Amino acid sequence: MNVFETAKNHFASQLPFVLFCKPNSHKIVGVFQQNDQLFELNDVTESGFAFVSFDGKQRYYLPVSECNVVVNQNNQMDFHLSKEVTASFDEKAKNSFENLVANGIQSIQNNQFQKVVLSRKELISVPNIDVVSVFKQLIFNYKTAFNYCFYHPKIGLWMGATPEQFIKIEGTTLKTVALAGTQLFDNDLMWQNKEREEQQLVTDFITQNLQLFSNQVAVSEPKTVQAGNLAHLKTDILAVIDKVNLGQIIDKLHPTPAVCGMPKEPAMQFIVANEGYNREFYTGFLGELNIDFTSYKTENSDLFVNLRCMKVEEEQATVFVGCGITKDSIPEKEFFETVNKSITIKKSIV
Repeated sequence: MNVFETAKNHFASQLPFVLFCKPNSHKIVGVFQQNDQLFELNDVTESGFAFVSFDGKQRYYLPVSECNVVVNQNNQMDFHLSKEVTASFDEKAKNSFENLVANGIQSIQNNQFQKVVLSRKELISVPNIDVVSVFKQLIFNYKTAFNYCFYHPKIGLWMGATPEQFIKIEGTTLKTVALAGTQLFDNDLMWQNKEREEQQLVTDFITQNLQLFSNQVAVSEPKTVQAGNLAHLKTDILAVIDKVNLGQIIDKLHPTPAVCGMPKEPAMQFIVANEGYNREFYTGFLGELNIDFTSYKTENSDLFVNLRCMKVEEEQATVFVGCGITKDSIPEKEFFETVNKSITIKKSIV
């Protein structure tokens, strides 16, 4: 069975499905729900493909018991090279976002929080979008990302190429990452104190919370990783867990300072009050929950933060982009960071 043809038929029939390709994987997985029911993820012991919002209030999944699974090899013979996308922006959007960042910096200086992650959205016309072609292009462009296309008639169509692991569990081993700090990739790039401090805040938050569940937590040194045209600072974190409720860990970690801020609650309150739009599933998380769809091992989970993504509706794509703000942030520089991040999606749909 061809995973792409099945996806096209499901989409035309308005039936839920997800296509995904894991980082550096040669397998494309399709999970196809056989009815249009919207299943709420009430208990994190359930198995399926999870799709959870930024604020955690919308928790849905495609249950294994209701789905057919198709796995194909990643054949890139019909992929095409993307057009070059030049960085462009709207002056009004630039001023608005820079004012938002300045407000965030002022709140940090007033000791409301140490860091806040602020975002904005861009609207792009996408008449007659071919979701399979866009998904293929994401895989071609971003082999080291978690590429996905998620559709549910009662949620909408979301697509993305996220560079950030949320939680990966194999038996009693839990792996996660602290990913923060962004600049255009260059072989001679240098990290400033602002980016290193931002990344350390995320690392400290994750390790301190994991230590509530494990007395064996290991942390690597930060390293530079490439994600498309961008570079990030990344720290690998590993914990040994035993008979721990995954739901409790998720509640402690989500959303992390990499997508929200620190401390979590005042940062989230600032975001909700000031960003001016609902993030929905952007900066939420998604992926395999208590199931590996290729091996059917139910003790495994593989979840990712929903970054570098877009929502498509009525021939229009909403592209979401954001950046971490600390006391050393420069509003104009932060705006252009979001412009660079938007290219991830734009070069796959232009």
